[in-house]
Amino acid sequence: MTRALCTLSLQRVTTHKELPKSADFRAWINVAMIVANYQFASEVLIRIVDDEESQSLNGQYRGKDYATNVLSFPSELPHEIAAAMTRAPLGDIIICAPVVMAEAKEQEKSLQSHWAHLTIHGVLHLLGYDHIDDDEAEQMEALEVQAMALLGYSNPYTCDAA
Repeated sequence: MTRALCTLSLQRVTTHKELPKSADFRAWINVAMIVANYQFASEVLIRIVDDEESQSLNGQYRGKDYATNVLSFPSELPHEIAAAMTRAPLGDIIICAPVVMAEAKEQEKSLQSHWAHLTIHGVLHLLGYDHIDDDEAEQMEALEVQAMALLGYSNPYTCDAA
């Protein structure tokens, strides 16, 4: 695997203490960038939050009044400015720890693999991938499955995704 050039800013503002390490998040970000063929020096901010902040952001930006697992906010810098930077910011990813933990248990997935999947999912959103229509969803899911396999995890969309 080639190494992507991404730096991580990690904010842990959750009451949960058992979270993945910074090195885990960096590995997951890098593998997402590799499968998406993104090779530019960049920065990603990941903020791990509790239900209240997730629900507030989900309501404010998506009009949904509940906490959600992951939200992605791509950078809105003009291309000329981003291109002139040594490390262009890709954007911010907000991950709700209680939702991730509940989903992993409910879906009978390992907690680590679920954290990996949602981080990869968020990074792909920052890179412009989406799942609004079926064709886009298939393309994005294929990249997620490929990234998870490179990390030694099962397909996150099947029942045996432990």
